[in-house]
Amino acid sequence: MRGKRIMAAGLLLSMSVLSLCACGRQYPVAEDKIYVGVAYYDKSDTFLNEFITCFQKEMEKGETFDGNATVTVRDAGSLQQTQDDQVKELINAGCDVLCVNLVNRTDPSEIINIARENDVPIIFFNREPVAEDMLQWERLYYVGADARQSGVMQGELAAEAIRENPQIDRNRDGKIQYVVLEGEPGHQDSIIRTENAVNTLKNKGIELEKLSCGIANWNRAQAQNRMMQMISRHQNKIELVLANNDDMALGAMDAYQKLNYTEAALPAFFGIDGTDVGLEAVREAKLSGTVYNDKEGQAAAMAQLAVAAVTGKGMEKIRFQDGKYIYLPYYKVTGDNVSDYSEESISTLQ
Repeated sequence: MRGKRIMAAGLLLSMSVLSLCACGRQYPVAEDKIYVGVAYYDKSDTFLNEFITCFQKEMEKGETFDGNATVTVRDAGSLQQTQDDQVKELINAGCDVLCVNLVNRTDPSEIINIARENDVPIIFFNREPVAEDMLQWERLYYVGADARQSGVMQGELAAEAIRENPQIDRNRDGKIQYVVLEGEPGHQDSIIRTENAVNTLKNKGIELEKLSCGIANWNRAQAQNRMMQMISRHQNKIELVLANNDDMALGAMDAYQKLNYTEAALPAFFGIDGTDVGLEAVREAKLSGTVYNDKEGQAAAMAQLAVAAVTGKGMEKIRFQDGKYIYLPYYKVTGDNVSDYSEESISTLQ
């Protein structure tokens, strides 16, 4: 856990702001103020809300920037056109740097074009644009994590649990009947997380039988509905639930609770992200495990990059991959180490 703070701590700098007059803009940057515009896909996403709160705290606490920082947040309600319009408004209002969590990761061109016309750098976060789009302009960056790693770790957690708890195989047939709850259809993280979780389980020698897969759009209520349908179809056959994020894992648990299933009849549930509610479910032994998506480290990296992109100072100290990307690692969380990921533990390690 201490190791995961090293990179985040190394990304934080104290610096003053230089004047900047962007081409095509009528809003000079004050020497002691930075205006950051944040646009994200949907306020219903638990992880992103926690991430943005961390980012706002980083910009406020003065370790990243000696002057004043204003952060304006806009939620697109899962509509790309709404997000495009919000980005235009943020630029017209004089923002110096944009932090964008795309509604549609394959359709960033309008946002990139208007930002480039006004010389406003963009830091994409959490939803990674395709590589070709990242090459459209030199002032495009990405902060996030490797989706493949999260899937592999989820598979490892599930494999370890199955080996340690033979009772997960309730029908004693030597294989695990499982279902998957995925995020958006065709979304890169959904596909990668699912494929790698399942492949890792197989590579660990766990024999699997897939019963069903449901799209729940990262949403707890939708996951509950999908899980109700799966339970109706498969009854007590489901032994393992792999969810692409914690909210969907919790939604699956809600379905069983609504149907008054006893604890002995429940499958094992695994999530990804390590949200506050996800960690609490692990702490209470309701969720067998989750994969921690380092929102604190990513927020610190994005804050450092936002200041550096505006001031031109500190870029040389940021650890980029391919000159544009900052990836922070995931971490496996179980009941044995969940206390390491409490708010108090994390704050002492920063």
